[in-house]
Amino acid sequence: MTIIQVVALGLLAAVFILILRESKPELAVFLSLAVGVIIFFSLLNYIASVMHVLEELTVRANINLLYLNTLLKIIGIAYIAEFGAQVCRDAGEGTTASKIEFAGKIMILFLAIPLVVVVLETIISLIP
Repeated sequence: MTIIQVVALGLLAAVFILILRESKPELAVFLSLAVGVIIFFSLLNYIASVMHVLEELTVRANINLLYLNTLLKIIGIAYIAEFGAQVCRDAGEGTTASKIEFAGKIMILFLAIPLVVVVLETIISLIP
């Protein structure tokens, strides 16, 4: 799916959502969620290509794949938390959206600890 198709789908969905929001607000939320999922699944080939390139570069650089996997999990958590928060905001639940974002940040912090440890150990090993 090209960016023009994504934008066209998004704009079309936005018009339908605005119309639905007046008469059936619960359906508007589901339509918004469905469009987001459709767009995400249409982009899976691009995501897979990026992951393949990153894995190839990691292997060539002789870096442990565990670090790449951790980085990809962190990126995934950020995107999923943002998507969930936006759906909540669309439904008028700003406080729930904030809590989802906070939970995502805590999970990212937890996953980043091993990466921070490696960076600190590398810096310490460089100090005479």
